Amino acid sequence: MHTASPSTAASVLQGRIPALSSLAAFVEEERLKTTERLPFSVRIVRSGEDLERAIALRYEAYARHMPEFAQKLRQAEPDDFEADSIILLAESRIDGSVIGTMRIQNNSYRPLSMEHSISLPDVYKGQSMVEVRRLGVAKGASGRLVKMVLIKACLLYCEKNNIQWAMVAARPPLDQSYEKLMFIDVMPGKTFTPLPTANNVPHRVMAFQIDGYEGRLIEAKHQLHGFFCGTHHPDIDVNAASSFNFPREYDRRQQRAEQAFT
Repeated sequence: MHTASPSTAASVLQGRIPALSSLAAFVEEERLKTTERLPFSVRIVRSGEDLERAIALRYEAYARHMPEFAQKLRQAEPDDFEADSIILLAESRIDGSVIGTMRIQNNSYRPLSMEHSISLPDVYKGQSMVEVRRLGVAKGASGRLVKMVLIKACLLYCEKNNIQWAMVAARPPLDQSYEKLMFIDVMPGKTFTPLPTANNVPHRVMAFQIDGYEGRLIEAKHQLHGFFCGTHHPDIDVNAASSFNFPREYDRRQQRAEQAFT
């Protein structure tokens, strides 16, 4: 995979025809990838029923580690309905059960949620970014794989939509897993900041630059380079990210969610 490929891939997917040399490199890159099927699929929430299932797992996952705060997650949150947000759903290919979920918010028309609590350094000003929130996986042996696949799905979404940075706020010890994935500290000195959206639990704000990330993984001889860059996972689908539409009965639920957070 070439470091210039994200922009090439985005051009192809958006119907723009890049230079023949770039297109040839993109085609060759995709041809050389190993194809691997997963025991589950990842797709975007597209209905009220999908959202209900995502919320149920979100609550279950948070209840294991933050039981008091989890009570606030029994219902949908206002960000679940925003046009700048998508929610990913990981479903078992065996029985269709939900085994993972994640919400991704971009800053296309409003600041990221974390920017209500911290002021990002100047290097991030004017950059296209997403914030990863409400990551939850079902209890079980496959939890780490589900988490890694959801993170890969986020990176694919960023590549397809010309996003420059993926941001995350993680509490300890979860911050260590993002550090191992080469996320960097946004604030100096591994600062932990209390976040109102997470019950004021201190979180470490971290960032991952999308452009050139394969080169960084290669340079670091990262053990997950092949997983993230050299393997095609057809069970991950983050296409048509803006096409979902919730049914009318969610209007009242959205209003209740907004009232609860005002």
